[in-house]
Amino acid sequence: MLPKNKILRRLIKFFGAFLLLILILFGLFLWRIKVPVPEFESNKTVQSYERIQVAPNHFKVNNCWLKKNKYGIWEMYLEGPPYERGLIYGILSKELMEKQEVYFVNQIKEMIPGSFFLQILKGFVGWFNRDIYKYIPLENQQEIYGVSQSFSDQFNYIGPKYYRILNYHAAHDIGHALTDLNMVGCTSFAVRNSLSKDSSLLIGRNFDFYMGDAFAEDKLIVFMNPDKGYKFASYAWAGLTGVVSGMNEKGITVTLNASKSDIPYSAKEPISLLAREILQYAGTIEEANAIAQRRETFVSESLLIGSAHNNKAVIIEKSPKKMDVFESQTDALICANHYQGKAFIGDSVNINNVKDSDSKYRYDRMNELMVNSFPLDVTEAAGILRNKEGLKDKFIGYGNSKSLNQLIAHHGILFKPTIHKLWISTPPYQLGEFICYDLNDVFAHSQNFGSIDSLAIRKDNFLNTDEYKKFEAFKGIKQKISRFVMLDIPFTLTAETEKSFINNNPESYVTYLSLGNYYEKMKEEIKAKQYFREALKHEVSSENEKKAIIKKIESLEND
Repeated sequence: MLPKNKILRRLIKFFGAFLLLILILFGLFLWRIKVPVPEFESNKTVQSYERIQVAPNHFKVNNCWLKKNKYGIWEMYLEGPPYERGLIYGILSKELMEKQEVYFVNQIKEMIPGSFFLQILKGFVGWFNRDIYKYIPLENQQEIYGVSQSFSDQFNYIGPKYYRILNYHAAHDIGHALTDLNMVGCTSFAVRNSLSKDSSLLIGRNFDFYMGDAFAEDKLIVFMNPDKGYKFASYAWAGLTGVVSGMNEKGITVTLNASKSDIPYSAKEPISLLAREILQYAGTIEEANAIAQRRETFVSESLLIGSAHNNKAVIIEKSPKKMDVFESQTDALICANHYQGKAFIGDSVNINNVKDSDSKYRYDRMNELMVNSFPLDVTEAAGILRNKEGLKDKFIGYGNSKSLNQLIAHHGILFKPTIHKLWISTPPYQLGEFICYDLNDVFAHSQNFGSIDSLAIRKDNFLNTDEYKKFEAFKGIKQKISRFVMLDIPFTLTAETEKSFINNNPESYVTYLSLGNYYEKMKEEIKAKQYFREALKHEVSSENEKKAIIKKIESLEND
């Protein structure tokens, strides 16, 4: 039998060796996920430029500028080579980018409670994205690196600035590919010839990306005059150099619609950067198709491409394994979150997506509204994007994801490619005025342009109703319930608040599902089951959601 001190020494040696092994593996992990800085020739730094404040909410660096218009939308004009315009982008929008990152990180913390799980997520994302830079064109890497130099230091614990912004560009892709959590439920359409009031191509879309109300406060439209490729406009938020909705000077438009993805095993090019490349370098549908063909992405996505040159729109349907181009046989084209082309329509993932999600319902509702409104002009198109009812005008409650207007949209947007005009929505959601820009005027007068007031589409009358006020009150309570259920943030639902919550949105299944979740958390099984059963009596957003509610009821009954 070994003496106790020898056993102790052996244990110390064992745990020391084990600790050393862990440190070596951790070091290799950190080395493996280290993202190299892109090569560039410029010796410029943030200190090379001076930001001049021209007026309140109006800044300028050389010929580039950022200002807030009277509708509360930030406008930015940029020009120059990739790295240097990236530097200027960051200098101009430093405070905006910091706010967006604060909101984004806070939202992630709400979705994934607990520091331990956040560290697990951080490690997973780092490993998953370890080779992402290999799939991003050098020009985009240079621009993103320039932007990253103005990122905040307060989140360096997450990772270096350049590393963080690359991951943020892939956040949408990772979220909907791995978990389909809050998958972007966008709907878009295009009409031309006899179905368009002036016969020219008209395109509309809702971008239903939601990372909290605060994240959507500071919207940014960027007018980009790059040293290579075409000039273009892109509408999103500060810090995103990719494109989710945009149009270039040749009349090419790009909008993104997520689709159901298989689980990927490593990151490739973020879809917003593919959309950006198309917008910057394609003048025709054929050129857009060629760009999409040669790029590898890691999610399934539909890109609705409009073209003034071709006088039509198509949908590029792309997955990590294959690609198709879908063309409508009529003068109307509709895109939701499922595939329509021959290459994908028979895939089991796509079939299940059509059956189990809200995508087909929104597709049918869009078709119904368009048929009832032909021929369309921009005002009628905006009305379709704002529609809150279900099929056959059935009221299905506010905030139902079967609605075209789910009252969560980051923005709505309209394009008239042949005349190079676009209309972007102003807050809230897509209910505020749609303001118009003429790209010919924008780039001809880059130092002095703005939206065209005479072409603005007036705000939705819904904003002036008691129903809108009720929905906003409903949403506030719903968020408090969600935070209590998911994060244990204290919240007590009084009888008066419960009654008001129901009265503010009585036709929505979400109302009763939220209350069921609250009482399940409170261990009041009888009330929870009553509310879950009530939710099923209303229009539930999808078969998957319906099955989840039924499973909740069965679980409570078996307890």
